[in-house]
Amino acid sequence: MQSKRPKYRRVLISSLIFAAIYGGLLTILLSLEEGQPGSKLNTPQDVMWYLVETLTTVGYGDALPVTYWGKMIGFVFLLSSLGVYGFIIGQIANFMSTLREEKMLGLHGTNFKNHVVIIGWNDFGQSVIGHLVGAGRQVAVVTKDRGHIDIIREYYPDEKVFTLFSDYNNFEQLEKKVNLRLASIVFVNLNDDTEKLVYIINIKKHFDKLNYVVTLDNGNLKSTFMHAGVTYTISKNEISSKLLASYIYEPDVASFSEELMAYAHEEDEYDIKQFLVKQDNPYANTPYDKAFFDLKKEYNVVLVGLVKQQNGQRKLMKNPEGSHKIDAGDYLVMMMDGKGRDKLGRLFQEGEGI
Repeated sequence: MQSKRPKYRRVLISSLIFAAIYGGLLTILLSLEEGQPGSKLNTPQDVMWYLVETLTTVGYGDALPVTYWGKMIGFVFLLSSLGVYGFIIGQIANFMSTLREEKMLGLHGTNFKNHVVIIGWNDFGQSVIGHLVGAGRQVAVVTKDRGHIDIIREYYPDEKVFTLFSDYNNFEQLEKKVNLRLASIVFVNLNDDTEKLVYIINIKKHFDKLNYVVTLDNGNLKSTFMHAGVTYTISKNEISSKLLASYIYEPDVASFSEELMAYAHEEDEYDIKQFLVKQDNPYANTPYDKAFFDLKKEYNVVLVGLVKQQNGQRKLMKNPEGSHKIDAGDYLVMMMDGKGRDKLGRLFQEGEGI
């Protein structure tokens, strides 16, 4: 996608034409005025100063032509000053307008790091962004529909959501403008499963180390996407059907589950979150069961899982039994309300999530 670009070549050619015309007129003016009685235009510096005085409408009157044709050239300078001003002001306005347009389209790039990149924009993507921004994550959205830009910028602050107007397959621009290699995960949010699969195969050729997530209309394609290199695949129909069935026979559990899946906006709403255990964290080198009781007592937080890195893979232990020690670099998965979330943020000194 190309934004409106300033016509630099046209400006350069116009400037050269103006310079050539004025250079010729100055040369003629000097030949007419040089050596004439009472003339003060006897050197190239004199006629240049006269040109500047005339074009800027300063009119000091210290240098004036005395010959008839010299005055005619001065008359040309005087009238043309209006056109020169118009040209200069027009180019400045065009330049400023272009800068604003490029910034709005994301062509100046972003400095986001460890952020989420969303390829494609629709109502579902808008809902996802709402939860990500609520959780304090920065998001970069790539869209090839110019009409989406104003909508996204209206809903979200620039420091939270960056938008790039670009073709999805312009991988060089994606790398430079949205810091794609520095993203924590890429959400491929295209229209259908086939388009998503083709895009995953193409983008993996350029960025094979990134984590990718897709939502599928056809849950049977999960294994296909996993073999293509997708890190996480979510079947929207599968999640909806499970939640619907749960509402039918255990509505209270379903209601609580739906709340847990979303970001807790209010203090009395619950959410499941994971926090990184740093080296100086009080729960580092602590038995899991001790941390379980301490977190419940001190923060009203329920510890439900422990995540460890083993051979480069993440291993989730759901409420593990037996003796397990929490090491620095592990993640604790906890269920909490809004009050507990704020307290844990200060305790762990780290944003939630990976």
